[in-house]
Amino acid sequence: MANDEAVEQRLIAIADELRCLVCQNESLTGSRAELARDLRREIRSLIKAGKTDQEVLDFMVSRYGDFARYRPPLKPSTWLLWLGPFTLLGIGLGTLTWYVRRRRPDETPLSVDDQAKAAALLSGQR
Repeated sequence: MANDEAVEQRLIAIADELRCLVCQNESLTGSRAELARDLRREIRSLIKAGKTDQEVLDFMVSRYGDFARYRPPLKPSTWLLWLGPFTLLGIGLGTLTWYVRRRRPDETPLSVDDQAKAAALLSGQR
């Protein structure tokens, strides 16, 4: 913890935007991994050095790539990350639609004998 409350507030705001590179599903703020502690120390030192929040984020991205951000920017190198889930959903819905349309009920008409048996069952006769 820094002695300056403003530094800590900025640290938390920045670290919430970054993913723990070890845990991957946790923010840098909530992670207890040793690397996360080191990265928080690095962010704290950059803030004390007078860097803006954007400069700190740019530093982290330049060092660890867009993967380090929870919301990476939309650019050609991250299209798959942003559009991949929607593409997979579309493929799944297309496959389901194709399967349902292809699968038709058996429309073989009943024979005269089967129709008589059905009529007898419906009328209560055996």
